[in-house]
Order: sequence, then structure tokens, then C-alpha cells
Amino acid sequence: MTLQIFQEASTIGGIVSEKTDLLQDVFRLFGRVDVRKMFGGHGIFRDGLMFGLLYHDLLYLKADAENVSPFEEQDLPQFEYLRQGQVTKLSYYLAPDPVMDDCVEAAIWARRSYEAALRGHVTTMARKRRTKRELGKS
Repeated sequence: MTLQIFQEASTIGGIVSEKTDLLQDVFRLFGRVDVRKMFGGHGIFRDGLMFGLLYHDLLYLKADAENVSPFEEQDLPQFEYLRQGQVTKLSYYLAPDPVMDDCVEAAIWARRSYEAALRGHVTTMARKRRTKRELGKS
């Protein structure tokens, strides 16, 4: 399966449904994923955590300090966009080509990105609890 399939699907009615079906196939060894339209692209979720991003028919996967090396080793670009005239980078990197064609590779990369999303979620929840405790002391 190549990116061309995404481009063909985007010209058909039911874009989110088509992309969901295609991504379910790509990530079938990883498990069920949900696709939600957002900000001109599509978020890719598992168990409520976003681990991927589909934007302009390109797949980006979540990265953090623990899993960014494989992206950097392959010179895969980080997702970026313009915000108020400034370039803003998100913690998502372009997925390597084999992810779209090989469900084993897709599962490996998706698992790494999902784990990064989990680590980020745990950190966010701990920060919220700490802030709540600090506000309660005032």
C-alpha cells in the first residue's frame, strides 16, 4: 500500500471513513485505530491517545526523547506549520516509507509512537495533579 492510495481516497466521498479503513489495514497488527478530523488533517488515535497525524496525505508519527533517534537517523522531517508568522514544530515526524507497505514495520513504528504518547500522557497527568495540589495549598 502506498501513499497514492490516500491521495485517491481523498477525492472520494466519505474521506474520514476511507482513510480510517486504509489506516486500519496499515496498522492491523498494531490494533484498532481511530481517525478523527482535526485542524485540516486527521489525528490517529488508539485508546484515546493520539500517536499519529495525517496531514496533506502524509503520515506523521509521535516522537519523544526516547524514540526520536530512528526518525533522525533516517533524516525524516519533523511536522511543522506556520502559526502567527512563526514556524511551530510538533513532536511528530514523517513516517518512513516501509510503514505504508509493510504491516510488520507499521506495527513496530506505531507501537513506539503510541508508547511516546503514553509517556506524554502520564507526564501531563502528573503535572495536573501537582498543580491541583499546589493550588489547594494557597
